[in-house]
Amino acid sequence: MRIGGNWLERQETQAVLDCLASGGFQALLVGGCVRNALLGVEVADVDIATDARPETVSKLAEKAGFHVVPTGIGHGTVTVVSGGIPHEITTFRRDVETDGRRAVVAFSDHIAEDAARRDFTMNALYARADGQVIDPLGGLPDLLARRLRFVGDAETRIREDYLRILRFFRFHAWYGDPQEGLDPEGLAACAALSAGLETISRERIGAEMRKLLAAPDPAPAVAAMAQAGVLTRILPGADPRALAPLVHLEGGLPPRWQRRLAVLGGQDRGARLRLSNPEKRQLAALDEALSGMDSPAVLGWRLGAEGGTDAVLARAALTGAPPPAGWQAEVVRGATAEFPVKAADLPGLAGPTLGRRLKELERRWCDSALRLSKEQLLA
Repeated sequence: MRIGGNWLERQETQAVLDCLASGGFQALLVGGCVRNALLGVEVADVDIATDARPETVSKLAEKAGFHVVPTGIGHGTVTVVSGGIPHEITTFRRDVETDGRRAVVAFSDHIAEDAARRDFTMNALYARADGQVIDPLGGLPDLLARRLRFVGDAETRIREDYLRILRFFRFHAWYGDPQEGLDPEGLAACAALSAGLETISRERIGAEMRKLLAAPDPAPAVAAMAQAGVLTRILPGADPRALAPLVHLEGGLPPRWQRRLAVLGGQDRGARLRLSNPEKRQLAALDEALSGMDSPAVLGWRLGAEGGTDAVLARAALTGAPPPAGWQAEVVRGATAEFPVKAADLPGLAGPTLGRRLKELERRWCDSALRLSKEQLLA
């Protein structure tokens, strides 16, 4: 089987592959770019595996005129920039020692050893420069069946890096067959070893949760996380029951992890997922909106078109009541509305008295779904 596509055929990528091959080394595309090309999904990042050592990769690339960045040279990775396009090149590796968070690796000359240390069989696929696929572990049938399986023994793979528990659910949400469900052996291993997530930094956990919740339909995977006891490990108090209704209500709208996190709930989400300050403020505003009864127009005015859309859909998912007719147009109307009364319209008032009067008028305006005019408010 062969892969193809503009990303592979472009001169910039072929030149990097040729620079290694001309030096007498293997140059194999690996991981996500091969997986996505086989599935017909857009390829964003190009990863290359080679038997050349990092220092040799750097010398060959520099000799060929490429810009070289030693992004992870201690683990065998350098980034070679060709025509403005980064190519991450990693030497074949095998694990020497792991502690569940990071690994000590040794370089290898064998593709089989490199494949054996990868997480899932669908990520242990390689391809030559001409697109010919190499499948050292039999992962191709798994990929084509959209079956996510750990490489070798699931518990062994997880003990090497406990973040693979979350990656198991995230990759299933993106690439698994929702009708078939999750691999039983992998799911059982995730449940048995979920305590290991306590050793993983909150930054890494937050990054995985963002990617998981941004999947087209993360609801089955998140429900399985809850059943396996994984969800409560990373987000105590979270409840996945409103997630599937939310995905249904979203229809063809772009998925947003913030909206989905809002309906999950959970304790101290900002700290546990290491959200940025803007993300925390956005989530807090959405939580406040969900606890109130503002109309779609008012939600659009308070939160903007995107945030207002999130609030209307999240509220409907949590309450079970459908959004009101015409809600999308109302959110847009609110997002473009301006409160019609200014301080200059209230002569004779100043300080706290002026502030209270403006707040009172704003409340009346919101109660009217932003329909009262300045004249009506001041009458």
